[in-house]
Amino acid sequence: MSERPHNESSQSEISRRSFLKGLGTVVVATATVPIGVIAAEVEQVEKLGADKALGPEAVPITLQVNGRPLKLTVEPRVTLLDALRNHSNLTGTKEVCDRATCGACTVLLDDKPVYSCMKLAVEAQGHEITTVEGLAVGGKLTQVQQAFIEQDASMCGYCTPGFVMSVTALLKKNPQPSADEVRVACSGNLCRCGTQQRVLAAAMKASGAKVADTVEVIRHA
Repeated sequence: MSERPHNESSQSEISRRSFLKGLGTVVVATATVPIGVIAAEVEQVEKLGADKALGPEAVPITLQVNGRPLKLTVEPRVTLLDALRNHSNLTGTKEVCDRATCGACTVLLDDKPVYSCMKLAVEAQGHEITTVEGLAVGGKLTQVQQAFIEQDASMCGYCTPGFVMSVTALLKKNPQPSADEVRVACSGNLCRCGTQQRVLAAAMKASGAKVADTVEVIRHA
């Protein structure tokens, strides 16, 4: 059996001493925080109240989705994506990676695109949530949705709602973006079918830019 190197013990001791010195620094730094700041933090906690602690059992929540209140009873660990898809009938938001890498679950939170798989439903309370179902009014598609159809920007369709929401958020903020700005806005969305170019064309067309309509002719031998 090989012996432990002689200097390993001393290295361990040094690490412990470094840790204790660092801890002392943190304690001293904390002690120098102005009393007023600490008091403000305590007051904020008191305002929230101990009864605000949630879980682990299901709790009632109210989400403002597509302009209407959505009352649900869910466990605090339930994500916004799960709440929309599995606790209501809003299945337009897609679950694909469930780890904030593909963008298929994108919804608008106060007009800003967010991954709903990374947002707890309880945290989304008090915000205006827009899903793909909330875009069309009276059955009339938005310019973005219509452009996606005309430019054939959907393939398998799983990524399409996320792209539509990202482009919608961009055009709300910047009605006439450049192609590079569209690429940046959609950089958090993935299309495994490889139709990003058509998504770009759809976004530009929705912004009013002139884009050639997509026409594909298939000739059989």
